[in-house]
Amino acid sequence: MAAENHCEFPVPPAGGLGAGGPCRRCSSAPLPGAGPGKWVRLNVGGTCFLTTRQTLCRDPKSFLFRLCQADPDLDSDKDETGAYLIDRDPTYFGPVLNYLRHGKLVINKDLAEEGVLEEAEFYNITSLIKLVKDKIRERDSKISQVPVKHVYRVLQCQEEELTQMVSTMSDGWKFEQLVSIGSSYNYGNEDQAEFLCVVSKELHNTPYGTTSEPSEKAKVSY
Repeated sequence: MAAENHCEFPVPPAGGLGAGGPCRRCSSAPLPGAGPGKWVRLNVGGTCFLTTRQTLCRDPKSFLFRLCQADPDLDSDKDETGAYLIDRDPTYFGPVLNYLRHGKLVINKDLAEEGVLEEAEFYNITSLIKLVKDKIRERDSKISQVPVKHVYRVLQCQEEELTQMVSTMSDGWKFEQLVSIGSSYNYGNEDQAEFLCVVSKELHNTPYGTTSEPSEKAKVSY
């Protein structure tokens, strides 16, 4: 079943009443004031985009430039309105098209830079690819510069439990300090020394700004 076209700009009816006519973006009728071949319709993943041939030809090495030149090597189908059919995500095509319009990279907060990079690479827009990669490096650099936080725990154990605790400790926990607190237990004829073990673990920041919680693996029962 073919994907349904979506558009947010229906033509208002005469007098301002009624449901209105077909969308100017998706209608196959010539646009008022548009010269022959000036405007180009794109159907990206079921969403219609209207732009100029000049905008799409900003990068002569791009897929969109070749599309406008009717490159015989491109298998470019059209829908019933004459719009070029492109099987890509329309959400991430928006930043790509806007970059070709004004030369600036604008990405909404709810979009991932990696998604825009994927589209820039598909359309082979080299300058946009560089911009998005720089933005990703800048984002990752800010995350890596956040000071690392540590969580500390103090564990009480007996001398005979030390070996077991060391062998079972995992998940990033490490010893910081071992403090003897004397011997208060007496098993048979031998005193059992007691210790306080100080352990720590790094808390890593996630890409969403939250902090990973430490596990309970370093706890011992006593």
